[in-house]
Amino acid sequence: MRVLVTGATGFVGRALCPALKQAGHAVSAAVRNPNAPGIPEGVTEHAIRDIGPETDWADALSDTDAVIHLAARAHVMNETAAEFNRVNGEGTARLASATATAGIRRFVYLSTVKVMGERSDAPFQEADTPRPEDAYGKSKLAGEQALTVAAAGTGLETVILRTPLVYGPGAKGNLLSLLKLCQAAPPLPFAAVNNQRSIIYLGNLIDAICLCLTADKAAGETYFVRDDEDISTPALIRHMAAALGRPARLFPAPEGILRLAGAITGKSQAISTLLSDLQVKNEKILGQLGWTPPFNVVQGLKETAAWFSP
Repeated sequence: MRVLVTGATGFVGRALCPALKQAGHAVSAAVRNPNAPGIPEGVTEHAIRDIGPETDWADALSDTDAVIHLAARAHVMNETAAEFNRVNGEGTARLASATATAGIRRFVYLSTVKVMGERSDAPFQEADTPRPEDAYGKSKLAGEQALTVAAAGTGLETVILRTPLVYGPGAKGNLLSLLKLCQAAPPLPFAAVNNQRSIIYLGNLIDAICLCLTADKAAGETYFVRDDEDISTPALIRHMAAALGRPARLFPAPEGILRLAGAITGKSQAISTLLSDLQVKNEKILGQLGWTPPFNVVQGLKETAAWFSP
């Protein structure tokens, strides 16, 4: 297939483009700056403006069979809800509409578990009602809804993948911060935390995207994807430390004290993430498409550690 990838220079895109080429697809990338670092050899570049409601996609979508939309506004400090929605909501709507008009068949959209909320009382399933809490989650849900509108009455086949935390070589944000903590190996007060969180290794996500690109049964579907096991915060720290060859110095502290410390230091959201449950079920993609994550958590964290501390 001839596949256009947005966000090709990002964390997921840098791993996806080589995998698509290895699978025999012809790959093109929508980029803001031509000759941007991170674009693999043999990938055609299409320069576009910032993604939004007025982006001209005509050139990028020419001679294209499928679109994989990774690009998004995410985790930007002091960003407004309007800016999140301009890129993730209105920008996705513009691309989806242009894709349908061009007669392109398949559109794979990388969404997030945040469309469901920030924590789960029970593992989320695809049929559950979305209740996003922050501007990012709301804007990604708007993107999902835009795909439904664009596909109605057209031949466009949409596939939505909702991911929990993605980790792997090149990770940023909270995951990178946690890697740095595990490398430094200070005493950490999380031994008594008894939560469960779904995560997904980058290699597993790439495998799921490639499958959804071509699987006939995926048309019009939404899937949660995750590793083969969920993990608690102390277990994640222990796995990370072991992969880095460092000790995990964990001691127990009351949850109330941890939350108070987060409030005092301005890290309330980060502490809440480390303490709360956020799980998803992936039985739908396992059953419908026969997908099995090719890497387990230990393998994924070893690859991540090898990148972080070669």
